[in-house]
Amino acid sequence: MNTQFQKQPDYKQQQGVQSFYEPTLQLLNEVLAVKKENLKRRGYNQDNAAVTKEELAQRMAYRFRITIWLAQQVILSLIKADQVVTFGGYVKPKESEVNP
Repeated sequence: MNTQFQKQPDYKQQQGVQSFYEPTLQLLNEVLAVKKENLKRRGYNQDNAAVTKEELAQRMAYRFRITIWLAQQVILSLIKADQVVTFGGYVKPKESEVNP
């Protein structure tokens, strides 16, 4: 499937990647809520919660039944579209995206 997806015209590939934006942001919010709960239980600041790009890609691949390569492309596209905040190997939804 990777080769088929990579050989698509640019606009089709971009549409395919962007079609995962909304479900990915929902998944990111779900994972972030679990991370915040873990920090709260241990008595740490919940604002420090973040999700690694790799963990998000693996969860996307499992939930959406896509390849890791496509999941990483979606994450990179979200970063370029300024939909998420990134620092190092971690991502976080923008503040306006946390409480829709």
